[in-house]
Amino acid sequence: SFYTRRCITEDPSWSLVTVPHLTELCIQHIIHNFEKNPILNYLLPEHQKKVVDRLSTSLPLTVTANIVNHEDYWKRCCIERWQVCDVSNYGDSWKRMFFERHLENILKFFTPSTTDPIEVLELIPLCKGYVRKLEIDQFLPPLRVDEKKESDDLDDTEEDANFSEAYMHHYDLKVLITALPHLEELHLTYGVKSCGMNFEWSLFNFTEQDCFNLAAALKMCHNLKVFKLTRSKVDDDKIKVLARNLLDHPCLLELDLSHNLIRDHGAQALGKLINHSRLETLNLCNNQIRHLGAQALAQGLAESSTLISLNLRLNFVGDKGGEAIGRALLTNASLKSLHLGSNNLSEPTAAVFSQVLAQNTTLTSINFSCNHLGLDGGKQLLEGLANNKTLTKLDLRHTQVEQETDFLIHQIVWANREAVRLGSQQHPTTEPL
Repeated sequence: SFYTRRCITEDPSWSLVTVPHLTELCIQHIIHNFEKNPILNYLLPEHQKKVVDRLSTSLPLTVTANIVNHEDYWKRCCIERWQVCDVSNYGDSWKRMFFERHLENILKFFTPSTTDPIEVLELIPLCKGYVRKLEIDQFLPPLRVDEKKESDDLDDTEEDANFSEAYMHHYDLKVLITALPHLEELHLTYGVKSCGMNFEWSLFNFTEQDCFNLAAALKMCHNLKVFKLTRSKVDDDKIKVLARNLLDHPCLLELDLSHNLIRDHGAQALGKLINHSRLETLNLCNNQIRHLGAQALAQGLAESSTLISLNLRLNFVGDKGGEAIGRALLTNASLKSLHLGSNNLSEPTAAVFSQVLAQNTTLTSINFSCNHLGLDGGKQLLEGLANNKTLTKLDLRHTQVEQETDFLIHQIVWANREAVRLGSQQHPTTEPL
């Protein structure tokens, strides 16, 4: 007899639930083919999020820059690339952070005559909608073709700074920054951060050609509000070129030229700029400005209606310069903060500022630290403060002011500060103080 046996095989773990939905299959397909066909904007919001959450951060920027706007994606891009990511420094926008830092990195390591400029230019259409601030703390010079002979003894001297200047020009920012319509802040330092054993003075050259290129670019950056050019050995001739191109700038509010080589002639150009701009903050800390430069700045200050903060710390203005600035403040009604620390000032300057404190109702902060005001200078300032209700900060550290005088001054200033604090509590405003 012939027997047949029927066998039924079953997978006990099989379930209909494990079959992917058609939507899921479509999303997987879109993700897999995103580089060739990025159809993100055609999807429903919830499907867009599913796609973006699984997109690779290594996709080309030409694909993602102007299509992916989801902050979670750019947050992943930032965190994977940089250890420290403080999004509050970028208007709480991860996308802005990514493009600003990405562009900064390219510019910091751009080597003229070696790096292809197209690397920067092709980024412009991708990042121009998001870049508002650029901080570039180094500019590499071109690789030198004609290496000096080993027998040359001038490697570590200032004279090397003038060697082959034609070969030392840096990347010209003009095409880039004039093509960024939302650029509001630009912080530059011309130098090399980690030169190690290859140190040469020429690595820290801000050349005449660099200066002309930068000045032309700044003039065309109509939305620029903050410009900082620090630690770049900027001298009088170069600051004159920059100041001339910033005259009547429609938006510039803050100019930081600290830690440079600006002398009196440069300060005279800046005195004129104070009058022909909307500048609110001018930082000239650690330059070489003497009394003639300070007098020119004072003249600009006397006529200015916009300058709020002036920093002249670590210069050489002396009493002639200090007195001139003090006299300007008898008419100026805009300046709130003045820093004159470490400027070889003494009692004559304090005498003028005694009159300023008695009359001026705008100044809230003055720093006289590290000057030789002496006992008489301190008493002069105390007399001026007798009826002053606006000064809330007066720094007199290391000024040889008598201890009792310093205590009495501190009491007046502290009382003014408390009055302002209580007044702001009683009359709260929506604007930040």
